[in-house]
Amino acid sequence: MLNPSQPPLLTGPVPGPQSAALAARLAGVESRNVTFISHDFPVFWRTALGSNVWDADGNRFVDLTAAFGVAAAGHRHPVIEDAIRSQSEALLHAMGDVHPSEVRVELLERLAALGPTGSRVILGTSGSEAVEIALKTATLYTDRPGWLAFSGAYHGVTYGALSVTDRSLFRQPFRPQLNPNVFRAPYPAEGAGDASEALDQVDRLLSGSDGQRIGAVIVEPALGRGGDVFPPSGFLPGLAQLCRAHGALLIADEIFTGFGRAGSRLACEAEGVVPDLLCVGKAMSGGMPISACIGSPEAMSAWPESAGEAIHTSTFMGHPTSCAAALASIGLIEELDLTARAREEGARWLEGLRQMAAGRSLVREVRGRGMMIGIQLGDPAGRVPGHRITATALVEGLKRGWILLASGVEGDVISLSPPLTTERDLLDLAVVAVDEALAACEARLLSSC
Repeated sequence: MLNPSQPPLLTGPVPGPQSAALAARLAGVESRNVTFISHDFPVFWRTALGSNVWDADGNRFVDLTAAFGVAAAGHRHPVIEDAIRSQSEALLHAMGDVHPSEVRVELLERLAALGPTGSRVILGTSGSEAVEIALKTATLYTDRPGWLAFSGAYHGVTYGALSVTDRSLFRQPFRPQLNPNVFRAPYPAEGAGDASEALDQVDRLLSGSDGQRIGAVIVEPALGRGGDVFPPSGFLPGLAQLCRAHGALLIADEIFTGFGRAGSRLACEAEGVVPDLLCVGKAMSGGMPISACIGSPEAMSAWPESAGEAIHTSTFMGHPTSCAAALASIGLIEELDLTARAREEGARWLEGLRQMAAGRSLVREVRGRGMMIGIQLGDPAGRVPGHRITATALVEGLKRGWILLASGVEGDVISLSPPLTTERDLLDLAVVAVDEALAACEARLLSSC
C-alpha cells in the first residue's frame, strides 16, 4: 500500500502533459464557468491516499485542503473504503422516502445524538441542501418568510442557500429570483473588538419592524469560504439568547466546521451553544455525497406527518453507500480522537505558521482554530491586489507539490484545512513550503513594482 504520509515528489513540470491534455478535453465539454483553467493550473487528480494526491502525470502532492475539508481521516481511509465496499456489495441503492435501507436508520440514530434529546434528522446530498432543509423548517415552524444572515457568509449556491450567501459574484446574476426577505448583519471578527456591537445590530434587526418577518438566524460558527474568520467569545451564546427572545430559530451551518475541524466536535459546542437546527456534511462521510439537517423535536414537529408523499425528498436521499461511509467516518473521527488531535496539533502548527509569517511582508495575519487556518495576504504598499497574491501563492505552492486553497470574500486568504491525520513532520514541512511559496510571490509580484 502507498505510504499516506510522504512529502511531495515531482516527476516533471506542474501541470504536466497529461494534465494539460485533460484540461483541453475538459474545456471542450464542460461549461466554461465551472473549472478555472490556465497554463499553470489545475492538475488533474488520479488517485489519493492519506495526505497525498497523485496527478495524471504521476506527481505526488501533499493536500493541505483535505479536498474542501472532506477527507478528515485522510483520503481513502481503509475503514471507510471497506464500509463502502461492503455496503455496495449488499445494497447499492434504495427507495428514498418509500422503502428505506437499514443502514439509513443506523445513521439517523447516530446523527440525532448530536442534537438535544428527541432530535429528528433529514438527510440531503450536499451542504446546500442541508441548509435549504433548515430554512424550510424555520419557515414551517415560525410561519415567517424572512431570514437573517451575516456578511461574508457562504451557505451554498442553490437558490435558497444563495439567498443567505453573501457574495455578489454568486448572487448578482440571480438576485431578482432570490428571497427578498433576507436581512444581514456584520459578522464580528476575533481581535477586532468584543461581540457586543454585532449583537446590538442583530437585536435592532430582530426588534424592528422587519423583525416580525425573520423566522431564523443562520450563522457559521466560523466563516469557512469567507476567509477562516472566527468570532469573538460570547458571540454565539449571545446570538442564541437573542433568537430565543425574539422567537426566531438559530441555524448553525457546520458543514465545514463540524466533526472536529475547528478543534471541537462541533464548533458551536465550544461555547455551549445548542442550535435549533444544525447543518452538517463534508467530513461526515469522508468522501461520499451526503449531508444532514438535525433539528430539535420542537422545530422538526413543524413538518407534517407523511401521508404517502414527502414535501422534501430526492431520489438519492439516504443513499445506502453514503450512509455506510458516514457511519464509518464519524466512527473513525471518534475512535482516533481526531478532534483532540486537530486542537493540539493545530495550535502548534498555527504558532509555527505565525513565526514563519513574521518574516513575510505580504502576510497581514495568520488566524485559526484546530486544523482550520487562514493566512490573510495583502501588499502593505497597495501595489498588488490581495487576490492576485493569493492566486500566485497557490500556483507557487502547486509547483512545489503542495495543494492550497483560496478563500475570503476578496479571495485574499490562503485557507489551510489538511486531513486531521496529517503527521507532525509533514505539517512542519508545510510551514517551510508556504514560506517558499510566499517568498516566490514577493519575488514575482514586487520586483517589477
